[in-house]
Amino acid sequence: MIPFKLHQTPPSFSISQTTTLHLSLTPRKFSILPLSPTPHKPTVFLKPNPFSFPIPLSYPTFKLIRVSKAEAPFAGNEGGYTKASPELEDLSPNGAVYRKTLALVECSMFAALTGLVYFLSNSLAIENYFGCVFSLPIVISSMRWGVAAGRKSMVATAMLLLVLSGPVKALTYLLRHGIVGFTMGTLWRSGANWTLSILLCTIVRAIGAVGYVLITSFLLRENILALITINIHASLTFLFTATGINTIPSMNVIYAIFATLVLLNCGCFIFLLHILYSVFLTRLGMKASLRLPRWIERVV
Repeated sequence: MIPFKLHQTPPSFSISQTTTLHLSLTPRKFSILPLSPTPHKPTVFLKPNPFSFPIPLSYPTFKLIRVSKAEAPFAGNEGGYTKASPELEDLSPNGAVYRKTLALVECSMFAALTGLVYFLSNSLAIENYFGCVFSLPIVISSMRWGVAAGRKSMVATAMLLLVLSGPVKALTYLLRHGIVGFTMGTLWRSGANWTLSILLCTIVRAIGAVGYVLITSFLLRENILALITINIHASLTFLFTATGINTIPSMNVIYAIFATLVLLNCGCFIFLLHILYSVFLTRLGMKASLRLPRWIERVV
C-alpha cells in the first residue's frame, strides 16, 4: 500500500496594479504524493504569491494581573466580624468618615430649613410668631456634633439668607437669632449652669437688639434711639406731673431706664427659650447631655 501526503495552499489577499483592492481566493489544490516509509506528521506547503501581503497570525495572550493584598474582614465563630479593613471601619456607623458626613448633612438640612422658614415668615410678616424657633437648629447641632457644627449651621443659614433676601435680612438674623443660638449651644455643650447661660445669652440678645435698631436707623435715615429716649422722657415727665412730683428726669436716668427695659425684655425671652429648648431636647432623647435645674427636671 502506497502512503499519500496532503498538499494544501491557503487563500491569499492580492492587490492589482491599478491600486484597487480585491480579494482573490485561490482554489485549494490537493496533490497526492507518496509518503516515506517512516510515519511522521503531515506538512503544509505554502506557495508564494508575488501580489499578496503576508498576514501575520497572532494568538491571544493572557496576562496575569497581580492583585494587591488587602485586609478583608473575616467572621469569627459566632458569625461576627473580628477584623475589618480601614475603609470599612470608616464607613461603619462609628467611623470618623460616616460621622463627619452625617454631621455635615444634618447641618445643611437645618440651615436650609431655618433659612426657608425665616424667609417665608419675613415675606408674610409673621416673624414674631416664629421668633422662638430660629435659634433651635443651632442649639441642636451644637449639642449633637459640637460647637463647630453649630457655627457651621449659623454661617450656612446666614449665607442662604444673604442669597435669598440680601445682606440686611442676613445681618438681622445673625443679630437677633443666630448669635444667641450659638452662644446658648456653646454654653450648654460645655455644661454651664442656667444662671450663667441666661445671663450671657441675655447680654448677647440685648447687644443684638441694639445693633438691629442701629441698622434700621441707618436704613431709614432716622435716629430711632433718640426717638425712643425722647418718648421715654416725655412719658416719665407726664407721670411725674400727674402724681404731683415736680421733677424732670435727666438723660442719664433715661438711658439707664432704657437699658434696664431692654435687659429685662431680653432676659424674659431667653428664660422662656431655655425652658422651651430643654423640654424639646428632652423629648428628643438628649436629656443626659443637658444640665437642668432640679425644678425643671421634675417637670420634664
